[in-house]
Amino acid sequence: MTKILMVCLGNICRSPLAHGILESKLNTFKFYVDSAGTAAYHVGHQPDHRSIKVAKNNNIDISHQTARQFNASDFDKFDYIYAMDASNYTNIISLARNNSDIGKVKLFLEENPNISNKNVPDPYYGDMSDFEYVFDLIETTSTIIAKKLLED
Repeated sequence: MTKILMVCLGNICRSPLAHGILESKLNTFKFYVDSAGTAAYHVGHQPDHRSIKVAKNNNIDISHQTARQFNASDFDKFDYIYAMDASNYTNIISLARNNSDIGKVKLFLEENPNISNKNVPDPYYGDMSDFEYVFDLIETTSTIIAKKLLED
């Protein structure tokens, strides 16, 4: 089974969306998708209500997800670790124990050659249009990732 982890700051906006979107595109018997945050601000909480809403508007249910914090043991559990932005990438890499750990980590948008800014913007302080934009950005890139994973 291939295991993929999506990571943002608080695990309530971007990574839960990426988790839900990619999971909806993959055969869950062959793949396992999860999400985490580099900070512990929201551990144990549901995703932001706006993330839940934009996902639901696109026929994806992320309301069952619960925020958790990324930790070094995640390097042992996951094959691919996608950071939503450069700051989260740096935070993840700072916990890496070796080059094998580092090799598992990528910026999520590195998988999308059509995007020049490789940071998924954090919609937390924005409005619904920001969440819709982030959903679309993640959905497009998740399609690329799913296609790549399903071809392997």
